[in-house]
Formats: sequence, C-alpha cells, structure tokens
Amino acid sequence: MKKANPGEFPFTRGIYRNMYQDKLWTMRQYAGYTSAKESNKRYQTLLRKGVMGLSVAFDLPTQIGYDSDNKLADGEVGKVGVPISSIDNMKCLFHKIPMNKISTSMTINATAPILLAFYIVTAENQGVASSKLKGTIQNDILKEYAARGTYIFPTIPSMRLVTDVMQFCESHVPNWNPISISGYHIREAGSTVVQELAFTFANAIAYVEEAIKKGMDPNNFGTRISFFFNSHNGFLEEISKFRAARKLWSTIMSNRFSVTNEKALYCRFHTQTGGSTLTAQQIDNNLVRTSIQALSAVLGGTQSLHTNSKDEALALPTSQSATTALRAQQIIAYESGIVDYPDPLAGSYVIEEMTQEFFDASMEKINEIDDIGGAIEAIDNGFIENEISKSAYEYQKMIDSNKKIIVGVNKFQNTDENIESLQTINISEVQKQIKDLNTFKKSRNHLQVKQSLKNLGVTAKEKNNVMPDIIQCVKNHCTLGEISDELRLVFGEH
Repeated sequence: MKKANPGEFPFTRGIYRNMYQDKLWTMRQYAGYTSAKESNKRYQTLLRKGVMGLSVAFDLPTQIGYDSDNKLADGEVGKVGVPISSIDNMKCLFHKIPMNKISTSMTINATAPILLAFYIVTAENQGVASSKLKGTIQNDILKEYAARGTYIFPTIPSMRLVTDVMQFCESHVPNWNPISISGYHIREAGSTVVQELAFTFANAIAYVEEAIKKGMDPNNFGTRISFFFNSHNGFLEEISKFRAARKLWSTIMSNRFSVTNEKALYCRFHTQTGGSTLTAQQIDNNLVRTSIQALSAVLGGTQSLHTNSKDEALALPTSQSATTALRAQQIIAYESGIVDYPDPLAGSYVIEEMTQEFFDASMEKINEIDDIGGAIEAIDNGFIENEISKSAYEYQKMIDSNKKIIVGVNKFQNTDENIESLQTINISEVQKQIKDLNTFKKSRNHLQVKQSLKNLGVTAKEKNNVMPDIIQCVKNHCTLGEISDELRLVFGEH
C-alpha cells in the first residue's frame, strides 16, 4: 500500500506538501518579567534578534485571577511571568509593537477570556481591528485540573468559558487560534509519550463535543484548533510522537466527527523544549539538551517552536541565554540543511514502527477514557492525574537507582561548579506595579465599573456568551481580579 506524502491524509508526514521549503516554523521565545515595561523591553530585544512571534508568560496571580495588589498575590507578583491586572498593563506590554504584524501566543487558561479581551482592546487602541489579529491563546483548562493546577472555577462553567472564547473568535477574531490544547504540561507533570498524546487528544475531543453542543460546526472551528507539545530528550521517540499526533488527530476528526474540511483535519502544533529536562547542575549541558530537542521538533514537523534557555532551571532567563537559545533554532533553520526536505526521516524502520506503536497505544488509551465517560469524567474521578503520578514516580525511581542516567546529576557530577549570574526579580518594579494599579483604580469612573461588572454577572447567569461583556468591562477599566471575582460569584470555585 502506498504511503501518503506530506500534505496528504492522515498527514503523518506533515500537514503541508513542501513543509519548510515554503515557510519556516515560527520561532518564538517564551518570556514575561517583573513588569510590563521590563517584558516589553525584552520583547523588543527578541524581535531585533530574529524572533518571529511573541510568547507571553504571565505571573501566577494573573493566571488564577488576582490583581497584583491582592493580599493573596503577596510574594508572587512578577515571579514566573508578567503581571497583567489592567488594560494599562497590557498597553504597556505591547507599547510600540505593531499588533497587526506580529503573532502573539499567550499561555493563559482560567483567565484566558479576560486576557484575550485586554489584547483585543489594546489592539483597538493601536487602530488594529480584531479581525486582523493573529496568534493563540492557550485556553486549555482541562489539563490544569490534572497536571498543572491554575484553575479557578469548576469544570462545567470552565468548559463554558472555553467554548465562549471559541465561538466569539470564530465570528470576531477569525485569524486567531482560540485554543491550544496542551500536552506540554501533561508531559512536564511526568507522563509518558503515550499518555501525553492520549490525554491531550481526549481533552481535545471534549472541547470539540462542547463546541458542537453550542451549535458550532467542526468543519469551521476545527481549522483554528491548535496543539502544544513537549519535546524531551528521547530524540527518535519525540520525532515519532509528532508524526503519530498528526495521524491521531486527523483520524479522530474524520472518523468521530465526520469532518471533511481538510484544514480542520490538520494537527497544527507549537513545541517547547522540555523544561523538566533542564538541570540546575552544569547548566551549560542544557544547551545540548535543548538543541537535540529542538532538532526533533523540526524533524517532527512543528509549526512553531520555543527553545528553553540554559538557566531556566534556576531563574528566568537572562537576555544572553535567551539569545543563545534562539540561535539554536536559527542554526537548525539556516545551517543544517534539514529544511530542504519535507520529511527527512520517512522510511526509517525505527521511526515508522515507533510512529505506529504510539498511534495504536494512544488510541487504546483514548478508548479507555471513552469507557470511563470521557475526559471530564476521567479528570473529575482522578483517573488521569493518578496515571500521570504513577508514571512520574516510576521515572524518578529510575533516576534514583541510576537506571536512567542524567548527565551531571547522577553521573559525571562536578563538585566545584560555579553558578553564573542569574536574572533577578526587580523588587522596585513590583512595588511600582502595585502603586500604579492603585492609582488606576482610583482614577476610574466607579459607576461604569460597577455597572459593567453587574452586566457581566447577568450574562454569566443567563448562559449567554460572556466575551462581549468582558470586553466592555475592560473598556470601562475593570481589572482582571474584579472580572474574575464577578465570575466567581456566579460559578463558584473548584
């Protein structure tokens, strides 16, 4: 039987016929710092050095719906990403960055509707219509319950918010990916390759089913579904995983949902090198790890890529380490010659066999989740979380017993290692963020704020799409925390 070419169903060999011969993957660097001003400075630097798209990391309070001045945010503001509490913060973040020309990816989930609203309003202030915006908002809440933990609301209203974003974007932000279903965080939590694939696509099935219940057509919204995968150290495994992912998704969309639109069958995905593979010991070794991981992502046919910086096991990356990480992608793109061939490893016995093995095992696991009642039920009853925990435990046992060698950790250790200078948190910027937010709150039309939040609460209770009301809240200077609190009153907390 003739094997399909790249660009042909089931797209195992790639979703486009010529792959990188026609267009390189989007080179992104994930970044977010103590303040919007500092983050904007880093974005400007990355763009000058050749980054093709921005990828925004948000701090923990922003991820779980608290303003920077909330007591629950103490000690966490600006630590793992940029704090965004107000429209002023978002305007500062994208100051002098042309939002009609740049693609932006935002790793945000529970507060995804709010951050998207901030982004849309900021673009409007630049004179850019929402129809011209390109990018992705993660908006994948299901994996948060099983693997990551930055959720706010119970599963059912959370799914409603996800599909509200999908529905709104289909009409108003047509070039935007309203969801990026993440295997990355599932893998970071300790899953196997097969679990990463199976749990990701089980979650994806749940989102498609919910969108269909809303009256949406998968032939249409399916063209804007994207995925986010991890790339670990198993070079051949990872290449095979990416090939299996495309085959799995096209098969699921075709067989389960009767999708006929070819573009809705594509498994388009962003890849990030494995954060959990970075070691605090001998951090220069991480350069080698991420280069190997980036190479497997490219050989596996990714559409977008972020390479972790060598120092990220210890701190946010310095400008120099982020630049070096970017250079790894650029060297692969412009010096390796790999991009001259759509699917360079096609025909490799190991790759072909492993691809089919991952496909079969993942489909079997998806069927197991179906028997439980689907992804939501498998999450609510703890099945997925327990499966990941068991795999993480077994992997750690292998390291502890030296059955799995991690260079510099359990073999070839250095006792006299010097730690390089690291990126530090600018405390004065944190203080300024809180002070500016207090000023912002005092200078608003409080009646408008109150009425906007009230209208949002009514819409949320009536089960209409909340996005227009959230956007109006943003325009009337409601903060992220205030909008989140209004939704907490309606939906409760998980």
